[in-house]
Amino acid sequence: MTGLLLLALFTFAFSMFAKRLSSTMVTAPMLFLGFGYLLSTTGLMPQAGSEEALHLVAELALVILLFLDAAQINLRTLRKSHIWPQRMLVVGLPLSLMIGTLAAWPFLPGWSLASVALVAAILMPTDAALGQAVLTNESVPERVRRALSVESGLNDGLALPAILLLASLAVEASGQSGTNWALFGAKQLIFGPLMGAAIGLLGGKILIWAQQHKTSADTYEGIGALVLAGTAYMMAIAIDGNGFIAAFVAGLAFGHVVKRRCKFVYEFTEGEGQLLIWTAFFLLGLTLIPKALNHLTLPMFGLIMVSLFIVRPLAVYLSLIGTDADARTRLFFGWFGPRGLATALFALLVVPKIDPGLAEPVLNIAINTVWISALLHGISAAPGAHLYATMKARKSMPRNHQNKDQKTS
Repeated sequence: MTGLLLLALFTFAFSMFAKRLSSTMVTAPMLFLGFGYLLSTTGLMPQAGSEEALHLVAELALVILLFLDAAQINLRTLRKSHIWPQRMLVVGLPLSLMIGTLAAWPFLPGWSLASVALVAAILMPTDAALGQAVLTNESVPERVRRALSVESGLNDGLALPAILLLASLAVEASGQSGTNWALFGAKQLIFGPLMGAAIGLLGGKILIWAQQHKTSADTYEGIGALVLAGTAYMMAIAIDGNGFIAAFVAGLAFGHVVKRRCKFVYEFTEGEGQLLIWTAFFLLGLTLIPKALNHLTLPMFGLIMVSLFIVRPLAVYLSLIGTDADARTRLFFGWFGPRGLATALFALLVVPKIDPGLAEPVLNIAINTVWISALLHGISAAPGAHLYATMKARKSMPRNHQNKDQKTS
């Protein structure tokens, strides 16, 4: 009870200063991870069942926020300028897996190729929640923010089939029987989007009908949107599709149909959605970070640094060659791909499926990556977005104005 009371007071205190803190280098994930870790050292918060709660909350948060973030994307505008997220997903993700596997191999001696690749795949998904200072900074060009939002929304679902496949290959390396993974991957990547699109379109049309006939209200429409996200996720899983991709595509379709007629989509993300994220990071700090920290070794730290500073930035930079993204934009995209709830959740998903001797190191790598990424990306989000926006503004300024600015300075 004492721990819950402290959590309630901490959450209230943070909410009172959240706006002020949003312009600083201190982020909500950083604080809630730290507070969860602090309570774990005091013994005031019971940890029985906390890991199961983390799994549930993280999965729920991902599904709902993927749906709602996608619903806010202007699909028509995205069609006109889709090359950046498309390249980062279609080219960047495979490159991240290949470069990440090669980069991780020296740090994991004695591991099978499938096991090393599994670690690289778990570290691929990115989390927009850790980079809200970037996505909500209106000084950053809208196209850049939209590309990051689409990429972070889709790469979770696209990475999951590869993660499950590599987990099974790691199991097969130990002598267990396999499955038809080509068929499994095809189902994941085809059935998920189809189911998501169908549910999103149908749900959007029903909402418009309800508004036209005045059979509903804003509050109830919000509940319906949440249920729609969960329905897309569960229906996709029921037909062996990818639930996370289904939730995101359902949000895209829903938002395209309703065209800002559902206020809840825009309000929930700023309110209750944030509470879901805070709770997930708190539980992460409470349950998994203490164990992971105890197993953080120098080679593991080196692997994490290489993943954050080299693997993704290099993969994204290479994937955008031939597009109109300049070097600054490529570097900006490469750095602002923080690892968050998806990395932790996917690690928890595969741990029961792989060899126990491999499970603990994989989980420790994933969890240590999450808190280190939360710290580094959180610190750099606000100043990094400001610096990038300033540099882009100067570049787009007419040359005569730049000369005037230089003279006055």
